[in-house]
Amino acid sequence: MSAPAYGVAYLRSVNMGPEIVEYLERIDATLAPFSGKFLVHGAKSDVREGDWSGNLVVIEFPDMASAAAWYESPAYREIIPLRADNSDGTVFLVDGVDQPHKATDILA
Repeated sequence: MSAPAYGVAYLRSVNMGPEIVEYLERIDATLAPFSGKFLVHGAKSDVREGDWSGNLVVIEFPDMASAAAWYESPAYREIIPLRADNSDGTVFLVDGVDQPHKATDILA
């Protein structure tokens, strides 16, 4: 079984206008075919070290292939401009770890 993968967005600023509202209304339907689910979605952060401003979004997928297929899907590609034209941020896909995982596993 492969490790989960995550779609992560660090949005430093968002213009909460009609286009972002439309994006939010449409994104769930793009996630469903790829078993994507929100784990973090713009919640308030309790910053303990360093500086942080903006919003964090984390979406879990069963594996990297599913995450990439979602991002490249016509349904999601169609709504990307609604977010990208109305926010400043970084979006990336990242592999999770197999469970159980220990910090020293990366030394192998």
